[in-house]
Amino acid sequence: MTTTSTSAGAARWFRTEDCNLEDFAQIVSTQTLIQDYPYADAVEQNVLIYGPRLHSYLDDPAERADVQAELARALTEGPGIVVFKGAFPDLGVVDRATGAFNRLIAAQKAAGVTGGDHFAKPGANDRVWGALDKLALAEPEVFAEYYSSDVLALVSEAWLGPNYQVTSQVNVVNPGGGAQRAHRDYHLGFMSAEQASAYPAHVHLLTPALTLQGAVAHCDMPLESGPTLYLPHSHKYAPGYVAFHREDFTEYFQANHVQLPLDKGDAAFFNPALFHGAGSNVSTDIKRMANLLQVSSAFGRAMETVDRTAMGKALYPVLLDLKAAGIPQAVLDNVISASAEGYAFPTNLDSDQPIGGLAPLSQADVVREHLGRDAAPEELNQALDAQGSRRMTEAK
Repeated sequence: MTTTSTSAGAARWFRTEDCNLEDFAQIVSTQTLIQDYPYADAVEQNVLIYGPRLHSYLDDPAERADVQAELARALTEGPGIVVFKGAFPDLGVVDRATGAFNRLIAAQKAAGVTGGDHFAKPGANDRVWGALDKLALAEPEVFAEYYSSDVLALVSEAWLGPNYQVTSQVNVVNPGGGAQRAHRDYHLGFMSAEQASAYPAHVHLLTPALTLQGAVAHCDMPLESGPTLYLPHSHKYAPGYVAFHREDFTEYFQANHVQLPLDKGDAAFFNPALFHGAGSNVSTDIKRMANLLQVSSAFGRAMETVDRTAMGKALYPVLLDLKAAGIPQAVLDNVISASAEGYAFPTNLDSDQPIGGLAPLSQADVVREHLGRDAAPEELNQALDAQGSRRMTEAK
């Protein structure tokens, strides 16, 4: 996944002063070749573009696996970023989610809440933190149709395998919103160079496999609106989590980045180690809304605390209605995967014992089991509460 020239000492610890811009420049000069990616439609500015043709390959399990293998290769050996044109073929789904997000933003403002931001002054942009569970609780029908997206499930499983965890932050960059400094993302990308240097090199190399970054365009994003800036292949530079703090690397990024316009309903997903940053919104009238997705491995923990029990209770009646309407189980599973905890641990093994297997049931297992037999919502609610109680450590 990563390549660099290092000394014996730097092979164990990455130090800012050991980063070499020439090594970095050589890596990012790699060209993305369309013939290496048969399911892709094009390469634009070294970025792989997948179009609606992709959907025709996803129903056959064997071919779906081949597509996922290609996507994983694109995110490791390839440019580190893929764009799905028309990821949401029904733009009405996107518009309904946009309406719901705007109502959440309006409610925050009415309550006097100013959304903080990693890279901008509070209040400069509009931000909804914890948008995943907020959407599920406020408008579960909208959540269900939005997160039934097969593209989201496809790329999440390609990178992370099953039982992934979705979190979401809605970001609206208003006209005049400034660009971000080039950076990598969560986990090590949210640390100072000094903090990141405290982690051994193998952690730097492993952590990108724990999360997948994505963004769904909720409006057309021409270049003047400031869509994200990327530097393809930059994820391969091993000490990049400390290098991006250096001014010479920042200047190189500013001179060599690429920027792709997006249409409403497009989605971009990238390796969290890719150098990137939001662009400046120099338009006068475009409020650039994106749903920023961070999908985490079942083996790691997400950035945000999410009330998945409350989400399950809110979404279950919608799932029952969708099932009764003949919606395929695979689509229902996409909604469950995006909302329920798919991993059984951590738990209290005194009260939540792995009877009949190596692990107790996960929350997602409980929802699927109840949905499979059309259990009443009240029964699921009791089961989720009981499971939550079992998982808690009892006070001594």
